Amino acid sequence: MISTPPRRAQRMSELFGRTLRTAPAEADSDNHKLLLRAGLIMQLSAGVYSYLPLAWRALRKIEAIIRDEMDKAGGQELMMPVLQPLELWQETGRAEAYGPVLFRLQDRRERQYVLAPTHEEAVTDLVRRSVQSYRDLPRRLYQIQTKFRDEPRPRGGLVRVRQFTMKDAYSFDLDDEGFQRSYQAMHQAYTNIFARCGVPSVPVAADSGAIGGKISEEFVFLTDVGEDTVVRCPGCHYAANSERAEFHRGEPDVEEPLPLAEIATPGITTIRDLAAFLRLSTRQTLKVVFYMADERPVIAALRGDLDVNERKLSNVLNALDVRPMTDAEVEEAGWTAGFASPLGLKGVRVVADLSVESASNLVAGANKADTHLRNVNYGRDWQADSVADIGLVRAGDPCPRCQTPLTLARGMELGHLFSLGTIYTDKMDASFLDAQGESRRPVMGCYGIGVERLLAAAIEANHDERGIRWPASLAPYHVHIVGINWDNAEVRAAAEAAERDLGAAGLDVLTDDRDERPGVKFNDADLLGMPLRLTISPRNLKASVVELKRRDEDTAVTMPASELTPAVRKALASDPSGAAGV
Repeated sequence: MISTPPRRAQRMSELFGRTLRTAPAEADSDNHKLLLRAGLIMQLSAGVYSYLPLAWRALRKIEAIIRDEMDKAGGQELMMPVLQPLELWQETGRAEAYGPVLFRLQDRRERQYVLAPTHEEAVTDLVRRSVQSYRDLPRRLYQIQTKFRDEPRPRGGLVRVRQFTMKDAYSFDLDDEGFQRSYQAMHQAYTNIFARCGVPSVPVAADSGAIGGKISEEFVFLTDVGEDTVVRCPGCHYAANSERAEFHRGEPDVEEPLPLAEIATPGITTIRDLAAFLRLSTRQTLKVVFYMADERPVIAALRGDLDVNERKLSNVLNALDVRPMTDAEVEEAGWTAGFASPLGLKGVRVVADLSVESASNLVAGANKADTHLRNVNYGRDWQADSVADIGLVRAGDPCPRCQTPLTLARGMELGHLFSLGTIYTDKMDASFLDAQGESRRPVMGCYGIGVERLLAAAIEANHDERGIRWPASLAPYHVHIVGINWDNAEVRAAAEAAERDLGAAGLDVLTDDRDERPGVKFNDADLLGMPLRLTISPRNLKASVVELKRRDEDTAVTMPASELTPAVRKALASDPSGAAGV
């Protein structure tokens, strides 16, 4: 048996970093405030942080949990370059798809490179160089690597940054059946990782974004500080990110189409005012919204009671950037804002929502001021270039499966799983010979976890008004020794004995040896949030006891020093997250 070497205690008088009484003004969430106040991180520039010793210890424990679960899921760890030739990204078309988010640079010979935001191209290149036969598959590869994304608006501390660490895994399988086994192995690994990190997570259907693929799934931590909106059904437990979420649009209209009729609507420019003016419901109207998609005009058309989901619209258009047109752009295009419709428009792409196909006799703009048209019907009076789900889900909309009213909640993305099929292996000509000697493409999946974002989520999920409450599995140190009157020789000797005993048992110890008042030390212990606080004071020593307190409890217990180590082990073992290696 290999014995564990004793752990050396860290003294706070020597610890790099310091605590703050109040958080800097830029902190916009509890986890961000605590990361700064506890001296875990320091910003170098917008979206770029230094990780101080306490944070680095926690991050390494997160990585250890991830490695353990990835290895159990059949993963093999490797390391791929962050600096990648631009032409590799041009093979897949993602040099354009990522747009300005992609950091670009050139070397002294003017060769073009990127700083990788993800590694699908690099890993596919590895596989096409290494895999020739069906005997070489399946493969599940992963790394924990630095990534770079030129985010336009870094926010939330570690939630959205420009330099970050990602665990990205990639599976390559013979066929769809094999891919499903890989996907389920990764799904279970993610469930285990987030539970072990003390962060409750919910899997939801998600948008694939620039990664690609038809199917993707996010693991989300539901929290008010999250930047995503999660749609859930309390009836059948349907769950999806709002960028992907579907909903039931109601029963189709069954009216016979009536003749078009022009009506005067002086000054009526909004759907709500139009419905009120004509004594109709908003679902009896046709709404149009003007957009610029990659700087080309586009019209979105949908039933008047619905709103446009711009991510869905962007996916239909395969556009990098979709934004509402300005008033000046609408005027320049020759359209009449408030009275426009797709009837008779030429030279512009029209995308219609699914809702228009089953709606009858709608009221729409007449494309001239102060005028609308009654009895507009899709197919008879106008047609779109594309008909797709571009509707935005709202709270109370019917579930697409069981029609129970949907609910909305904020959430923070923790991890993402993608079904890629052969998108990358096709584009990059990665193939293998099957048992019959036929050339085939490996079926691919990819799976990402933001390591620093998981740290932020763990703090957001585990804190109170006094500070952090670390899960035992992630705590930088298991035990925080508070020495009261450190200049007292007996206190110092007892603390050093506790350090030795706990360290010999493989436990991580932080000792407050500073010349500070007891109140300052206790406040810092609560702020830093180690799972257990051990108080050694002249009064306790006089009674031949030490005082042990859990961070998640209000009362302390006293015991002889000889019982300390087993008591600490028992307390850590009872933590819901567990304490690996203890």
